[in-house]
Amino acid sequence: MEVLMPRGLEEALELKVAHPEAVPIAGGTDLMVDLNFDRSRPEVMIDVSRLPELNIWRREDGNLFLGAGLTYTRALHELPEMRALAQASRSVGSPQIRNRGTIGGNLGTASPAGDAVPVLVAHDGEVVLVAAGDRTRSMPWNEFFLGPKRNAMASDELILGARWRVARGPQTFSKVGTRNAMVIAVANLCLVMDEDARTVRVALGSVGPTVLRAPEAEGFAAESLSRAGAWDDRSSPLPPGDLDGFAERVSEAAAPIDDVRGTAGYRRHACRVLARRALGWALAERVAEAQLA
Repeated sequence: MEVLMPRGLEEALELKVAHPEAVPIAGGTDLMVDLNFDRSRPEVMIDVSRLPELNIWRREDGNLFLGAGLTYTRALHELPEMRALAQASRSVGSPQIRNRGTIGGNLGTASPAGDAVPVLVAHDGEVVLVAAGDRTRSMPWNEFFLGPKRNAMASDELILGARWRVARGPQTFSKVGTRNAMVIAVANLCLVMDEDARTVRVALGSVGPTVLRAPEAEGFAAESLSRAGAWDDRSSPLPPGDLDGFAERVSEAAAPIDDVRGTAGYRRHACRVLARRALGWALAERVAEAQLA
């Protein structure tokens, strides 16, 4: 096995042209597992962990850009106001894994159980790809993720990062696993309430071939908030039946399977519980803000 160690992004992209079969490695928290179990044995790897162009984050005219090399530890400590991202980052593995694992690695692996992916999806984000000659393109999340561990990246491209519009309003990430820490999700859920657009967006992980949205549930929640006058008056409660209706619609959006971590039935139940809690937390946060105003 040959490991190439470029000193900058331009050199890395030139190497990718010369070695289109080369597999990028950053934190290696997914790739090294496959290597250790002999499930993968690439002939060439490109170490992108030292590329300064990827180890950044920045705000861009109301958007947030996360470089592919940003670690979960940095996301957790440097972007605490992005609550769903911080909560998802905190749920990833152990401190050692969070210190090494990267946002770009989660995107590239394209696992439906990846904890950072539902945050991107709930924000209606896009993945930014780059090729030699400074050629960049942005792909909406639903075009980038093709299936379990399959993405639309071309052989001469690397992931530059992810971008989404920063929403004003409550957001949360929650996860169910077989234990409290260092666990792959049986189901996870990200909810983003956008006060300006008056929308509720929900992304579900580990319950389908890719991370899924729940459009019927999203529309139901937004309409429920309108009927209750809650978009204008944050202290207005939703009827309990609407919370249940939202949770049921989220559960119906899931497309789970049975596997060693859980049954399809349990995953649907988990989505129902996570959804009701997430919307309840968002509404409680809005009430608290209204009382302080």
